[in-house]
Order: sequence, then C-alpha cells, then structure tokens
Amino acid sequence: MTTDTSLLDVRGLQTAFHTEAGAWLAVDGVDLTVARGEIVGLVGESGSGKSVTGFSLLGLIDPPGEVVGGQVLFNGTDLRSLDEESLRKLRGDRIAMIFQDPLMTLNPVLRVKEQMMEAILTHHPRTPRRDAEARCLEALAMVGIPAPEKRLDNYPHEFSGGMRQRVAIAIAMLNHPELIIADEPTTALDVTIQGQILYQMQKLCRQNDTAMIWITHDLGVVAELADKVAVMYAGRIVEYGPVSEVLAAPRHPYTQGLLQSMPGAAVPGSRLNQIDGMAPTLTGREAGCTFRPRCPHAGPECARAVPDRTDAGERYFRCYRPIALAQEQA
Repeated sequence: MTTDTSLLDVRGLQTAFHTEAGAWLAVDGVDLTVARGEIVGLVGESGSGKSVTGFSLLGLIDPPGEVVGGQVLFNGTDLRSLDEESLRKLRGDRIAMIFQDPLMTLNPVLRVKEQMMEAILTHHPRTPRRDAEARCLEALAMVGIPAPEKRLDNYPHEFSGGMRQRVAIAIAMLNHPELIIADEPTTALDVTIQGQILYQMQKLCRQNDTAMIWITHDLGVVAELADKVAVMYAGRIVEYGPVSEVLAAPRHPYTQGLLQSMPGAAVPGSRLNQIDGMAPTLTGREAGCTFRPRCPHAGPECARAVPDRTDAGERYFRCYRPIALAQEQA
C-alpha cells in the first residue's frame, strides 16, 4: 500500500497495556498509509483501539501502556526512533492532534490568547507578535467563534463545551501542519457548526496538502469528509480502502454490520438494526477471528487463527469468509 506520495506509513503497530495478569494488546498489527492531502477516516465501536492508535502514532502512550512493535514512518523517518525532545518539536507544528476532550488541551488558568500565541511562538519564535495574533484571530473565525477579537482574552471556563472544542481545533490548525490526527473533534458540537468545521478542515487539507486521520463513530461524517476509510475492530484494521468502494460494497461482515446499524438503513417504522453481542475486552479476546462470536457468516476456520490480510487493489480486508463469498454460499 505504500506509495511515493505517502506522508505517513504505519507498519505492524502494536501497543500493549501491562497488568499484573500480563501484557494485553490494545493495538495489534495496524497497517495504515496516509498520502499528502488525503483524509483517512478511522471508524469502529468504542473500545476498538481507535484513540489508542492515534496516541501511539505521536508517542503519547503513558505507563502502563507502551508501544511494543511496528514502525511509524513520517516523511520516511521512524517516529519511534526519535527521542522525546525531537518528538516535541514535531507535535503541534508538523503534526497536530485534536483531542476528544478539550479539557485535555486547554489550560484553565491561561487566557485563550496566551495559549494560541504559545502554540505559534514555541515552534516559530521569530514570528512577529502582530502576525501571530492575526493568525490566532483568523483561526478562531475559521471555526466559527463569534467576535474573535474579544474572545481571545477570555479564559476557557468562559466558553461552552462546544466553543472550547472549537478553540482546540483552531489551535491545532495554527501552524498549518502536514498531518492532523483528529480524535472525534466534533462530537460535542451541534450539526450546523459540525458541518462548518468539516468544510473548513476539508478545505485546509486541499489548500495546504495537509493529511488527516479522522477518528469517529459516525460513518455519515466519513462518507462526507474522507477519501479512504479504515474500519477497526478489537485492535486490528479489518477493512481498508476508498470510502466510496468500502461503503458501497463492504467485504468484512463487521463493516456491513456498522452500515446496517445506521438509522438511515432501517425501514421506516421498524426497529433499528444492530450487531448482536458486545465488542470483546482486552482480556476477553478469543483465538482466531475476534469478530467470530458476533459474525453471522462465521465458520469453523474462523476459530483457528487470525485471518491474514487479503489485498484487492487499493483495498484490503481480514476475513476468511468475506461477504461476497458468504452470500454466494448461503
């Protein structure tokens, strides 16, 4: 899947959490490529490993967690080989992350202006303060903050939860990073503002050739925003490919289950579809395909070992009985 235009190339990424009962893999062999200017949606249920993957890419896993395997190649440099000081120079400048909870991002005792100016001047200390302030105002306006020249002097507690999230998004966009990792950044926002931010971030990626990984539960957002989609389950990417192809003709039963669970997929007046069962915990994953206990197409071979990756052009999936084959045999 790697190409000459790949900005990010993740190979066999593994992240474990160490407990008294042993080490448990929350991310288990993730392969992912993101080209310049490309938006990749990372989707799956809660507990599938999406956020841990995002944190692992930037070296933000704290004990008892640890990245234990794989490569994270950014512009050809393995981020896992860099020391903390080198990573710190990348974070917030060439690579930015938007966290799901803005309280993790914003300092409650500093005004928004101080925090935004720091994000610029830490990485670009020669920037004139007047220019830096102009960039702050532009970023706040871009994410829909009214009267940004007045709100710059506010503290985070003077904003609503949705407004704080918009400030966090604005900070991530300040230095026009090459890569943005967005961990469900619009969850707390109303539909109108969400649409505005999706448009602005898509525009940013196109104009500045910025790549983005958009972590979300919402397949509707992925269909509107992303170029490619990676479907994650129990720490592994089970299907990956162009959005239009994966959503129109999913090969993995889990992808099909997610699509059928969307409100628009149900017949009006009928009950919503759902995937039976629960996603496995770290300590409750069985041998073989982890989706097997919930899969309507599972067969004896699914219990033997984790399915190998099957490549099909720009797509790949991990399934012994992909949907097309299962339907032919039904």
